[in-house]
Amino acid sequence: MTRTPFGIEDVLADRAVEDTLLEVPLETKVFRVVFGMSVAIVLAVVFQILNLAVNEHERYAARAEANVSDIRVEPAPRGIIRDRFGNALVSNVPSWSAVLVPRDLPADSDARNATFARIAELLGEDSAALEARIAAKDWSVSDRLVLSDSLTQEALLALSTESIPGVRAERSFERVHADPFAYAHLVGYTGRVGSADLADNPSLHPESVIGRAGIEAAYDEFLRGKEGRTVTFWNARGEEQGDAQYEAPLAGAEVRTFIDGEFQEFVYERFTRALRELGRVSGAVVALDPRSGEVKSLVSIPSFESTNVARYLSASHDPLFNRVFQGAYNPGSTIKPLVGTAALTEGVVTPETSIYSAGFIEIPNPYDPSRPSRFLDNAAHGWVNIRSALARSSNIYFYEVAGGFEDQLGIGIEKLKQWWERFGLGRTTGIDLPGERAGFLPDPEWKENARGEPWRVGDTYNVAIGQGDLLVTPLGLLNYVASIANGGTLWKPRVARSVVEGNAVRFTNEPEVLADISGIIAGALPEIREGMRDVARKDYGTARSLSELPFPVAAKTGTAQVEGNTKLNAFFVGYAPADEPELAILVLVEDAKEGSLNTVPVARDIFLWYYNERIKNAPLIP
Repeated sequence: MTRTPFGIEDVLADRAVEDTLLEVPLETKVFRVVFGMSVAIVLAVVFQILNLAVNEHERYAARAEANVSDIRVEPAPRGIIRDRFGNALVSNVPSWSAVLVPRDLPADSDARNATFARIAELLGEDSAALEARIAAKDWSVSDRLVLSDSLTQEALLALSTESIPGVRAERSFERVHADPFAYAHLVGYTGRVGSADLADNPSLHPESVIGRAGIEAAYDEFLRGKEGRTVTFWNARGEEQGDAQYEAPLAGAEVRTFIDGEFQEFVYERFTRALRELGRVSGAVVALDPRSGEVKSLVSIPSFESTNVARYLSASHDPLFNRVFQGAYNPGSTIKPLVGTAALTEGVVTPETSIYSAGFIEIPNPYDPSRPSRFLDNAAHGWVNIRSALARSSNIYFYEVAGGFEDQLGIGIEKLKQWWERFGLGRTTGIDLPGERAGFLPDPEWKENARGEPWRVGDTYNVAIGQGDLLVTPLGLLNYVASIANGGTLWKPRVARSVVEGNAVRFTNEPEVLADISGIIAGALPEIREGMRDVARKDYGTARSLSELPFPVAAKTGTAQVEGNTKLNAFFVGYAPADEPELAILVLVEDAKEGSLNTVPVARDIFLWYYNERIKNAPLIP
């Protein structure tokens, strides 16, 4: 290719053109834009510097330290969890962990595979599964992987005597439960932190163990303690620099609870046996002191082994689900004491008002007058007043006082919802355990928005007997019944009593009143309480077998039809002694065979045990 020569004439020609051009000055706004952009860039840089120095300091400092050091974490013993008598529900025993450090693994792939195979053999794990765990690990947050928290003696001996590159045996602690099934939903369980935990709390170490459920999670800040650390620094050539730094671990604080351990184990055993005999698998029991909100027992079935949670993650009937305060159920007839209290207080009825139950009532059908809507009672009870209606659990009585019928006025859904809310339904109780649900209170506006249908009197009838769209948690249901027992105070349920570190009390869980409606319902309570007494002492009472107990009981049973009326959930709520209540309990059997008949024997045995062991022969509480 021939290059065209570029001579001086060309340069001069270009210069001649430039000499003919005029220079135009830049406008002021250009300088303003440039200045504004410069200021924005400077501010962004300053902001990022401050963010890294303050907000992200701990995270990046930990990452930087990990890049130039070998950090060995010495777990701190988690705090002991005790029952109300000082007995340990959860404690610690020393154990050994197997820790994988990938940088120490053989470089040769065959040797590395042989190492993986040997590690898997020692841990009793499939080699492919082990490699999958290693591959799934987020190595950006830690350059170590804890393979096992509880090495067997055989594995520990092998790691101590064999030269297995990349694996270390390190001291640890294993959580030991007094009964891993009976206390599972109360105590909860622990687990290693994940990337989300580290993002939320940069002070955590990638190998920290934190509470995941129950008391372990609710009081993790106190129970966790502070891990010990041995830090060895090295330079870019991998040479150790100076002496290792050592920080001793600090044990976690002790959580003392209101739980009665012996009572809890009895309740769990008795309820488990009852479900087994019925051929049923799901239910819940909760017991509290109506005078203060102290939770004495909390059982959800099916339970799980709190020391081996992984095997229950996909188990049937969801064992990890705490039915006591995470389940939402139609309460059935256990809502009737509340409806009766509202009816008496609003003046819809008096204690002397009697309503006739022929076994059903019919209301006109606006769409087909020839086919009126029929609402059934559980039997034809004849004339009933508030007390006998509670004892017999007459549906007709509560249909009419809630929604009205012929000459009988009703409370109406708007006021009925106000009364649900007064008794704490539709919101959480605030129990000091994580994951509580609030239940659901329907009303006309909700139905119109959700279903495009108007609220009808039949809807009011249904919710008046605890059916329809009304949903409550067992704990919320029991808390309202406890307020009837104590005269109108809704206490916040409490599991933990205090947190103690050494001789110092770091936290005291003081009693807390959620609502005091004693002045509002004082006039209605005597009749409601007597009606609940009649449930357990009259021949026609739905829990009449409780009359055989050596102390008076007030109660209410309930059965809710669910899943298109194909199944029954059975409830029992009650308190004792009826004249001076010390214990309020709830028993729930899901998919019951014979409705409330399935719950009363369990309630009877729970009351009897508590009376004999804790009222007649009360042990001293330290």
